[in-house]
Amino acid sequence: MIGRLSGQLVEKQPSRLIINVQGVGYEVQVPLSTFYGLGDTGTEISLRVHTHVREDTLSLFGFATELELQLFEHLISISGVGPRLALAVLSGIEPPDLVRAIRDADVARLTRIPGIGKKTAQRVGLELKDKFPRNLDAEIKDNKIESEFDGSRGDVLSALLNLGYHRTLAERAVERAFESAEGGFESTLRQALRELSK
Repeated sequence: MIGRLSGQLVEKQPSRLIINVQGVGYEVQVPLSTFYGLGDTGTEISLRVHTHVREDTLSLFGFATELELQLFEHLISISGVGPRLALAVLSGIEPPDLVRAIRDADVARLTRIPGIGKKTAQRVGLELKDKFPRNLDAEIKDNKIESEFDGSRGDVLSALLNLGYHRTLAERAVERAFESAEGGFESTLRQALRELSK
């Protein structure tokens, strides 16, 4: 089984990458949470990998963090949740928020994720609520994996959501905009829209 891939990113699409590892191009499916953290094609990357084997197919699923990989593997252990739905879940909610929703058995929050119905949300909450260590929140904060926005960040994010952009995509754009914008709502919003058009 393949547990990690390190190599050159040669092709990049929102749900699919090709990584060149010593002359071999590996196709890896990834959630948006991983995709938006990657550099441009040509850069060196390293991903944690889940190898999924079926009778006629071997598929690779890649993740930027250990938390994403753990969530994916826990999700696919649930009856009725396959790898593609698990990827869709990780693309529809930031990993720390997903952990909190699972712990709280927050069915309303889970059903806002595309592809998750009420029964599946209930199974996810019931089967996974005790799967994560109590110190996970501290680890998340230490690693600065936070998706909550406040002040002007929240204003820019709200504007993008009102324009119809997907929340995960908008959050990434806001993060990048605040790194390069001069400050102020209008300047940051313009920069975020530039990021979204790339």
